[in-house]
Amino acid sequence: MKAKWNGKVLADSDDAIEVRGYHYFPRAAVRMELLRPAVKTPRDLECPHGVQFYDVVDDAARGERVAWSYEAPRPEMQAVDHWIGFWHEVTVEA
Repeated sequence: MKAKWNGKVLADSDDAIEVRGYHYFPRAAVRMELLRPAVKTPRDLECPHGVQFYDVVDDAARGERVAWSYEAPRPEMQAVDHWIGFWHEVTVEA
């Protein structure tokens, strides 16, 4: 599967999985140079899974959050521990 944003491939892996309607990719399959950690908001800090959001590195995006990772997931999200999930704005295709 490939995750694309504005024509750029952000991730590519045969091991991507879907959980609760979102696609997650192993971190090694994600082009992390195209993402940067977003500054955490007070609401982000309320997440029980220790979420870290990522902005796409693109001048046109102006800090648009396109992805996230659970850094301390609860048991129900252990399958995607430290994997990268993408919002619906990112096209995921086989």
